[in-house]
Amino acid sequence: MQFVELAATSAAVTAVSGRRAKIDLLADTLRRLGPDEVEAGAAYLAGELRQRQIGVGWAAVRDVPGPAEAPSLTVGGVDATLAEIGAQAGPGSQGRRRALLHALFAAATKDEQRLLIGLLSGEVRQGAQAGLLIDAIAKAAEVGLVEVRRALLLTGDLKTVAQAALTGGSAALAGFQLQVGRPLAPMLAQAASTVDDALAATGVPAAVDEKLDGIRIQVHRSGDDVGVFSRSLDDITARVPEVVAAVRALPVGQIVLDGEAIALDATGRARPFQETSSRAARRGQPVTALNPYFFDLLHLDGTDLLDEPGQTRWAALAQAVPHELLVGRAMLSTVDEAAAAFDAALASGHEGVVVKAAHAPYDVGRRGAGWVKVKPRHTLDLVVLAAEWGHGRRRGWLSNLHLGARDPATGGFVMLGKTFKGLTDELLRWQTERFLELATERNDWVVTVRPEQVVEIAFDGVQTSPRYPGGVALRFARVLRYRDDKPATEADTIEDVRRLHMPASDRT
Repeated sequence: MQFVELAATSAAVTAVSGRRAKIDLLADTLRRLGPDEVEAGAAYLAGELRQRQIGVGWAAVRDVPGPAEAPSLTVGGVDATLAEIGAQAGPGSQGRRRALLHALFAAATKDEQRLLIGLLSGEVRQGAQAGLLIDAIAKAAEVGLVEVRRALLLTGDLKTVAQAALTGGSAALAGFQLQVGRPLAPMLAQAASTVDDALAATGVPAAVDEKLDGIRIQVHRSGDDVGVFSRSLDDITARVPEVVAAVRALPVGQIVLDGEAIALDATGRARPFQETSSRAARRGQPVTALNPYFFDLLHLDGTDLLDEPGQTRWAALAQAVPHELLVGRAMLSTVDEAAAAFDAALASGHEGVVVKAAHAPYDVGRRGAGWVKVKPRHTLDLVVLAAEWGHGRRRGWLSNLHLGARDPATGGFVMLGKTFKGLTDELLRWQTERFLELATERNDWVVTVRPEQVVEIAFDGVQTSPRYPGGVALRFARVLRYRDDKPATEADTIEDVRRLHMPASDRT
């Protein structure tokens, strides 16, 4: 298949709003892919590279050649070139990578370049996320949707599932089984604002788990062999020896566990998420110990538990794993009980709770109503200091916002980070006009503005950051609304932000 056909499908999916229309477009394109193109094509339609990372980002595509007049690229050819770029290493690799990238872009038409930029920058915003592609794969291969979802759960790889479905149909999908040692896509939780809303979704009885601010881990053990995998299914076994030791000590032969690993201080309270995540990412001798806590059991000594209701899995978990390695959990049937559990979790230093339906099986890696997370939402009123020009679908609009907190000591503003999350098309149009009016300096990359526009930002927490002058940055910042009713002199201060970074017991 020509790569320009994929680019056309991506543009068409962006242009239509109906879910069924998007699925039809995707399914038609999937059907037309050759057997050796399915994995790459499915990845591109999901807005990803088949190789995930090849060492090329947005900065590398800012000075690529202009587009070709006529299409000549194929899906397989593009995939081969991207793989070759990712394989470059050693002396001179940067130059070779750049030459290959420029040759690829020189052969690409304008529409193909637009898709390539989106794939390389991770910003293909066409609405073809995993849920849509699962439906499209089922339709294109003429197999059951449940078959595709279960295969995805067991493999954790949409590309592999697409390849199996489109080349081998139901028989190939049925060949996927839970295999101890091979990670599977984790069950995810949708979000709710209150425990009332969460219970309305899950029903009762339900469990309320403490939501630890750690890293998701999935641990597989067969005999003495133990593998630890991250939420993205990366193998992190060598980086978490304490997790390996804890699971190897369990009195079982085979087990697959779902849980969290978290760094704790001397009093047993959770350390900031940044410490946990950096510890898990660091190779070599551990500095901070990570404590594992488990909340689900997927397999035990030859028996798969995926399709069992939560209560059955949790009972087996409690028998197989000692209490000190379990996430705090309360079974309940009323909103008052859930509210009390939520308050207790926050008082213990956790970031919230996850409400779980007692009857729900361990579902495919998607955000269903079986698990619902509830966290207190932090918000700050900050000031926009600059905005970067968007690319891909946001080309021509000012998108990524530079956010600052007020510094009463200097009368200026302290940058806390950037965000392009939470911006609708309407907001993008509005803020582009607004910030061009406030511009004090501009170039092809960024527009610096007078620090006058206040924006309300929601975020999940504050973390230490040597990258920014205030020493702190916001986690998962996203725009809620612009505050035209508030002048910049009433924005939140850098001290307000630093107080949120303190342990609860140290705040005044």
